[in-house]
Amino acid sequence: MEFVGEGAGIAAGLVELRRVLHREPEVGLVLPRTQGVVMDALAGLPLEISTGKEVTSVVAVLRGAAPGPTVLLRGDMDALPVVEETGLEYAATNGNMHACGHDLHTAGLVGAAQLLSAHRDELHGNVIFMFQPGEEGLGGAGYMLREGLLDAAGERPIAAYALHVWAQAAKGTFQLRQGTIMASSNQLHITVHGKGGHGSMPATTVDPVPVVAEIVLALQAYTTRRVDVFDPVVITVTQLAAGVAINVIPNTARLGATVRTLSDAMLEQLTRELPALAARIAAAHGCTVDARLDPQYPVTVNDAGRTAEAGEVLTGLFGAERVQPLANPLMGAEDFSMVLREVPGTFAMVGARPDDVPAANPPSNHSSIVRFDDAVLPDNAAALAQLAAHHLTPA
Repeated sequence: MEFVGEGAGIAAGLVELRRVLHREPEVGLVLPRTQGVVMDALAGLPLEISTGKEVTSVVAVLRGAAPGPTVLLRGDMDALPVVEETGLEYAATNGNMHACGHDLHTAGLVGAAQLLSAHRDELHGNVIFMFQPGEEGLGGAGYMLREGLLDAAGERPIAAYALHVWAQAAKGTFQLRQGTIMASSNQLHITVHGKGGHGSMPATTVDPVPVVAEIVLALQAYTTRRVDVFDPVVITVTQLAAGVAINVIPNTARLGATVRTLSDAMLEQLTRELPALAARIAAAHGCTVDARLDPQYPVTVNDAGRTAEAGEVLTGLFGAERVQPLANPLMGAEDFSMVLREVPGTFAMVGARPDDVPAANPPSNHSSIVRFDDAVLPDNAAALAQLAAHHLTPA
């Protein structure tokens, strides 16, 4: 199986597929057009295909010619509610944008399905291709797991792999890390209840607005005094809301924050302490609070053995200079973490920065001007195919 060369042979089709997806991105758990494009791209391959009930997922199973284990490969399909400003000829114009590169993930997984299908007679075992909606904050992986993803081939996978393009890393580099590679993502919601009144007479009210402001500052101080520097936390307040009329002190004020951790133990601590911190500050000013920390995505943890194997496989395909260790975890989050809690596997980053984008300060994923070089697609397809074949071809 010469997947790198074979990947080059299907490169033009993968690039066109990616650009079709990029032109009309869809957001959320229901992506009917994207699902249809994927189904059309898989048509004619020797796959058993099923679609989701609650979400527009696609699960395709390739059965090898001989019995053997099952491996799962994943590509997410959803975009973001971002107005694209890249100026690309194939830029989206519908108010959404593939600003995190999921169009490349989908096209790359289609490519892996094409490559592995061409070698079906040489495979001992099965491959589950997981085309997932709703990664961007909606937990699409959880829906697919509840709908039986891991049993799609009749037995649970022994390994699971996903690649994620990264606009800030050099094109074609693969970055891996054993253990924790991405943070958990959680949502902190705090509403302060006071007593509203006329803006000219604050002494007759219990003003919740300065209380929320004090809580914002206290959250920043908390991370420097209550958090172990070797188990880091990021708390970023992204939402503040209070009142409508400028001359009225409102009854309530609220904030929302994203909270990232690198361990379950730290998440447990924050779940206890952050609502209590807000309650004590509010009480000091005669207010009450509703406060909760809602877990969203768990920490993404790569299996050490599978990651070591993946490093060897990718080095064999592309050379040691293109396979790099990732020194530190990323504080972004991924719902592939839910799969990795069930199946030992690896989530790896792939550099996709175009050559004309300066390395010093490139736009990041989720930016309205971020661009990804789709020249990485054939190698991404080859990488996924070889990671699966590693487990499905007898020595």
